[in-house]
Amino acid sequence: MRPRHRITIHWRQENRTISHDVPEGDYILRSFELQGDPLPFSCRNGCCTSCAVRVLDGSIDQREAMGLSRELRRQGYGLLCVARATGPLEAETQDEDEVYELQFGRHFGRGSVRSGLPLDEE
Repeated sequence: MRPRHRITIHWRQENRTISHDVPEGDYILRSFELQGDPLPFSCRNGCCTSCAVRVLDGSIDQREAMGLSRELRRQGYGLLCVARATGPLEAETQDEDEVYELQFGRHFGRGSVRSGLPLDEE
């Protein structure tokens, strides 16, 4: 039998705190769903920021989190859809737009996107 770890998520947008014991190595998001507490998500691939959290205490294995830079991971951000339980964890949900901007804003924040067509043809 695998060890289980107490995972506590402060769901800011819902003003709720949810805790469950998650088997070591299991995806946190999926385990919470199976235990009756679905959390926000979109892609389930670690590519977007819908399920973003900020780790308050503990750590997670999220090597599959393509949607977060190493820098954001070092700052304590995680994606629950690809986060595996490795020990006790306390984290809080984040605003998707805020994390998206931290991750991608520097790439898309340089003016409006244009099609390349003359303005009268766009």
